[in-house]
Amino acid sequence: ILDSLFTARWGACNENQAKGTDKMDLKHGKYLGVDYGDKRTGLAESDIAGQLASGITTVRCGGMRNTAVRVAREAIERGCKKIIVGLPRNMDGSEGERAQTCREIAGLIGEQSGVEVVLRDERNTTVSAYTALNAGDVRGKKRKNVVDAVAATIILQDYLDYLKNTNE
Repeated sequence: ILDSLFTARWGACNENQAKGTDKMDLKHGKYLGVDYGDKRTGLAESDIAGQLASGITTVRCGGMRNTAVRVAREAIERGCKKIIVGLPRNMDGSEGERAQTCREIAGLIGEQSGVEVVLRDERNTTVSAYTALNAGDVRGKKRKNVVDAVAATIILQDYLDYLKNTNE
């Protein structure tokens, strides 16, 4: 799906791709990180080499389906090969109601985008995001506007580091 979307949007990169005999190199490519919230959802993306995550935006769409459509559109427009959605687990590793909600939105995002979605443990990411923002003296309304994107960045960077350390 990504190969055809990429080619449709930006054209064939070389003669073999134009003939349909050359596929996009999916060993490298962008990833999209998602920190889902009922009111705000943070998004982050990786560089094309899949090494470094950066926050990109916080979306406020109203409702799970609208948010899933927006996240799917972002992933497709940015040419992401995989979407990483934070999965909030309890400190003992069990899953509560919020984890089920995140599983639901992950399914919707996958349906809307056709891109593989991976759930990633996000314990303490929001706490880490607040700590980082406090260290940078980011307070008040500005902090509220960026904390979800920072949390998404932490989720995504954790996943990228995992890939790097496991040679996947």
